[in-house]
Amino acid sequence: MGLLFDTIRQLVFDEKYVVGQHASERLEERGIMEWQVIAGLEDGDLIVERLDATPNPTIEVRESLPDGTEFKAVWSHLRHSGVAKLVTVHFFDRG
Repeated sequence: MGLLFDTIRQLVFDEKYVVGQHASERLEERGIMEWQVIAGLEDGDLIVERLDATPNPTIEVRESLPDGTEFKAVWSHLRHSGVAKLVTVHFFDRG
């Protein structure tokens, strides 16, 4: 486990990523800046890889904001496009 995580992190660090509409709405709703999700990915902890997820394989990553608040980011790998996609973000202790 971890190969997909490494692939997605490398794509993001190479600035080969997109932010989906749903993720963009959740970022705004939750007061999280895009740069915080990107920065948090470097030290984030892999929760799970879902290689068989459709339409694209996904990972869930535990990340932290600068104030220490933890959140989950869901990323997918758009293999045909060769990019990572931020699917959504949410806080662990909130609905």
